[in-house]
Amino acid sequence: MAKSVDIHILFQNGQAKHALDRYQEVFDDLTVERLDLYDGDGDGPVGQVKVADLRLLGRRFVCIDSPVQHEWDMTPGIAPFIECDDDDEIERLFHALSEGGTVHMPLGDYGFGRRFGWIEDEFGVSWLLNIA
Repeated sequence: MAKSVDIHILFQNGQAKHALDRYQEVFDDLTVERLDLYDGDGDGPVGQVKVADLRLLGRRFVCIDSPVQHEWDMTPGIAPFIECDDDDEIERLFHALSEGGTVHMPLGDYGFGRRFGWIEDEFGVSWLLNIA
């Protein structure tokens, strides 16, 4: 029987550490609980993220830099869904995460929440932001 389900983000081209640093700037509640870097004894390039465990709003995320180059990148169809408390918070997160990225749906009322936005950040990770 499975014992947990977590969100796993696979980065390519050594982007994981840069993404983690950026997410720590954006999210007040994000903590990196474990960060193991390749040190030359493993499969990945020295200094890239072998595995990182982080916690955001009580949810565990696992991030890695893939030592294998894949033909695919991130898929925007799977994304962390963040429920925001107020307009100030959703505005701050939306603008910070969309910087250098792509806006798939600008902040607005789409009928399933008072305010919703969908962005893909500079690393290719999609984020769904909402105020119910």
